[in-house]
Amino acid sequence: MSTTPPVLAAELAGAWADIQRHHPELPDLAAPESLIGESSSACGHELSFERLLHEAVHGIAAARGVRDTSRAGRYHNRRFLAIAEELGLDHPEEPHPSSGFSLVTLSPEAKRRYRPTIERLTRALKAHTAATTTDTARSFRGPAARHGSSGGGVRVKAVCDCGRNVRVVPSVLAQAPIVCGGCGKPFRIPEVVGAAAG
Repeated sequence: MSTTPPVLAAELAGAWADIQRHHPELPDLAAPESLIGESSSACGHELSFERLLHEAVHGIAAARGVRDTSRAGRYHNRRFLAIAEELGLDHPEEPHPSSGFSLVTLSPEAKRRYRPTIERLTRALKAHTAATTTDTARSFRGPAARHGSSGGGVRVKAVCDCGRNVRVVPSVLAQAPIVCGGCGKPFRIPEVVGAAAG
């Protein structure tokens, strides 16, 4: 069902534009579809409006030249927290030992402000989930599906014929080919032969 990702990407772009109306310094979202197959364990959220607002905090931090994370982007510091509060995100009192203040949640005020946007995005996400979970015959879900996790952020090795490889979330690769700059051929996820069940 190839019509759902563009619809979801459009809803993500619309939701981002709604955040920009309240926070004009927020840069444009270059590729909304890149968020569809990607969950962020550092952010602690699967794709939702709350996750989008979290990503907007990073966008504003980048626009301001503020270093809002450390430890390869995993630890969200107090500078992240200050911008998160500006955008209407609540936070725990104490930072998480490995991810800092990444586990932010929508404040009641933000829920009211963005209610129509949240409802539209939630409907689009449900439709996308329904469309992608029913197409299991031809979809590669990766190792996470075998282990019962959401798998959004699990990257697998994709290879091209010239021998180069990249790590990619399978659902992102399924949306459109990623072409090798060396040989011009698309990367692909190799078939796993003789995988043990359980």
